[in-house]
Amino acid sequence: MEIENFNKEKIVIPEIKYEYLDHTADVQLHSWGSTLKEAFEQCATAMFGYMTELPTVSVEQCFKIEASSEDLDGLMFQFLDELLFLFSAEPYLVCKKIEITKFDLENFKIECLCYGEPFTLGKHPQGTEVKAITYSAMKIVNDEEKGQFECFVIIDI
Repeated sequence: MEIENFNKEKIVIPEIKYEYLDHTADVQLHSWGSTLKEAFEQCATAMFGYMTELPTVSVEQCFKIEASSEDLDGLMFQFLDELLFLFSAEPYLVCKKIEITKFDLENFKIECLCYGEPFTLGKHPQGTEVKAITYSAMKIVNDEEKGQFECFVIIDI
C-alpha cells in the first residue's frame, strides 16, 4: 500500500550497521543494532544495498508492508520476503530507509514503512539480483556483552 502524504524532508537516513559476509554460492547479510528492531531494519537495508548503491536512491515514495509468522526466524524471513517482493513487482521499489512502526514479538508481527523510489537503470547501478531469502544458517543473536543484537541471513543470489 502506497502512502501518499509523507514529509520527504523529515526522513533521516540512519548510519550503516551492516556488512556482507562471503558464503559458498550466496551472500550472508550481517546486521546489528542496539535493539532487535534496529537490527531487523539494518538487515533489510543491507539487502537493498546489495542490489544497488543506496546513495543513488532518493526518497520519493513510501509503501507500507506487513509481515507475520509463527516465530522470530520466520518473522525475519517473511519480513525480507515482503521487501523483496516490493522490489520484484511494480513499482520495483528500492528502499533507502526502512522504518518498522510495529514490532510485536508476542504475536510475531511487523508493520513497516519503506522509503525509496522505483529502480531505474542508468540512475541506479545494477548490483546483484537477490533471488530469494533463505532459512539456511539464519541466526538472530542478543549479545549482552556488546549490548547489541545481531542478525545473520543468507540470501540466494
